[in-house]
Amino acid sequence: MGDIIEKNLLVTRIRTIKNVEITIANSMVLGSHIINFSCSVQREGLIVHTTVTIGYDAPWRTVHRLLADAALSTKHVLKQPPPFIFQTALDDFYVHYELNAYTDQPGKMAKIYSDLHQNIQDKFNDAGVEIMSPHYSSVRDGNQIAIPADSRPKGYSAPVFRLGILQDLLNTHTPAPHDGEGVGR
Repeated sequence: MGDIIEKNLLVTRIRTIKNVEITIANSMVLGSHIINFSCSVQREGLIVHTTVTIGYDAPWRTVHRLLADAALSTKHVLKQPPPFIFQTALDDFYVHYELNAYTDQPGKMAKIYSDLHQNIQDKFNDAGVEIMSPHYSSVRDGNQIAIPADSRPKGYSAPVFRLGILQDLLNTHTPAPHDGEGVGR
């Protein structure tokens, strides 16, 4: 991905966001799938999008508001048309939310994505809403909430460690009292 810096009869040269110049033979350009972000921007704007997973304990309307606020706080994200959010999956411990927002600056996509992700973290941390990783269970069993300490609610303490399953197993192996009737008959 990058900006076209030269087109001639034989090759097209592109400069990536890391300032690497790539030369592509025009025969490859014609025979490949090419996405022109600049063309889309001129017509209706380019949509930048990202996905987060949030636990079921966070109301979806709050999540939608926080995501939209994060997008609107991001430089080069357009206010109109407004950002929109899709809920794309309902998994065991979390909901997948996809944030979509318009930009007219395709050459700044890497920076827009970086700023957008920072704003999402800040908005969710400030609201006390955890961003759940697919590999992190929403069940609290002695684990602290995954929000930076300076953004946690005042007086927050991690929940106690429960031995529920182990305790249940231990309790079921304790002999039940009986009156002795029927034993040995």
